[in-house]
Amino acid sequence: MHPTAPSKPLRAYGDRQNDGMIQLSFVLELPPSARAKEAAKQFAELHGLREALVTTMEPCAEGYTYFVVYGHSQHSIDPATIDVPELRTEALSRDEIEHRVTTRLTRKIIVVGACTGSDAHTVGIDAILNYKGYAGDKGLESYKAFEAYNLGAQVENEQLAERALALSADAILVSQIITQRNCHKENALALIDLAKKQGWRSKIVMLLGGPRIDHKLALELGYDAGFGPGTKPSDVASFLVEWMCGDREKAGAAMAATTETP
Repeated sequence: MHPTAPSKPLRAYGDRQNDGMIQLSFVLELPPSARAKEAAKQFAELHGLREALVTTMEPCAEGYTYFVVYGHSQHSIDPATIDVPELRTEALSRDEIEHRVTTRLTRKIIVVGACTGSDAHTVGIDAILNYKGYAGDKGLESYKAFEAYNLGAQVENEQLAERALALSADAILVSQIITQRNCHKENALALIDLAKKQGWRSKIVMLLGGPRIDHKLALELGYDAGFGPGTKPSDVASFLVEWMCGDREKAGAAMAATTETP
C-alpha cells in the first residue's frame, strides 16, 4: 500500500520540522585554504542557501578540494502535486510465483539478461539472475518458474537481441551501471530502437535496471519497467509473473504504445 501524500508543502527536515536545513557536497578546483573555504560558502549561497556553513574541507587531488556545506533552503514541495509512474507490483512469495506459472502459464518464463555496451560491471545483473541472488533473496536461476540466461558484461545490443530471439525469450533484462555522460541512456535507447527496427519490440518484455534507473526513466526510454537501487530478485520475479500471467495493470507497467518498423 502507498500512503496518501500530504496536501501541504514540505520543506527539508534538519534540526526541527520544516527548518529547511540541507547539505551540499561538491568539489572545486582550488587547494584547501581560507580563500577556498570562502569560495565554497559563496558557491552554496548562490544556490540559495542562507547562513551557509562549510563543515568539511578536504583535499581530494592535487589542486582540488572536497566541500560539505550546510545551510537553510527556502524552497518547499507539495507532494500532492507530483504525478509520477510507480511500480506497484504485488510482492509474491516463492510458492505463489511457482504456483501461478505452473497453473496459469504452464511453462517456464525465459529471461535473458546482460550488461550492454562498454559496461563491464555485472554486480547488478548477477544479483537478479544468479542463483545466489542478493541480500538473502535468491536469484531467478533458483526458481523452477524461470529459465534464466546471464550473458555477462560488455554485450553489444545486436548480440543480446540475437541471443534473446534464438532462445524465444519472454523478457530481456538490461543492466547499466556506467553512467558517465549519460551513456546508460544512449545505450538503453539504442536497444529499443533496434527492437523496433527488427520488429520484435512488442513481443518481449523489456526491463532496465541500474543505480541511476527508475521506473519513470525506463518508461521514457521505451522499456516496460525500471528497477533502481535496492531491487531484489523477488521484485523482478513478481513483476514478470504478473505481466506474463496477464496481470499487466497490477504489474504497474503503463507501457507507451510502440511503433514497429517492418
